[in-house]
Amino acid sequence: MPRLSVWFVRTALGYFAIGFTLGALMLIDRGVPLGISRTRLLPSHIEFLLISWMVQLAFGVAFWILPRFRTGPERGREGTAWLSYVLLNTGVITAAGGLTIGLPPVVPLLGHMAQGAAAGAFALHAWPRVKIFGAQH
Repeated sequence: MPRLSVWFVRTALGYFAIGFTLGALMLIDRGVPLGISRTRLLPSHIEFLLISWMVQLAFGVAFWILPRFRTGPERGREGTAWLSYVLLNTGVITAAGGLTIGLPPVVPLLGHMAQGAAAGAFALHAWPRVKIFGAQH
């Protein structure tokens, strides 16, 4: 498995553990009051599980599994894929932190914009590797 895929998958699993823990804390707080604000934790829980875990895992597997090139670097220019990794994680931390701490709405917005840019960067990297099944390119 390529190094970038390992980073994507390991980071995804870390976010899964954090999101799972936040969800567990919110559930425990319903029965045994812990003094935490479930409304403050819910946005981070959603960011970590839906964006961080699922998207990051999909990017990591896609980077690894998409067809490779026969000439040149086998996975193309990896710089845009690495950029998507950095943008995605920066966006998740910014959006989740901004929503949890209660920062001005522009902070989570910037985080979500970074996540969108990460998707664009990954699509830019992956698009040349998407081929028709059986095509000999």
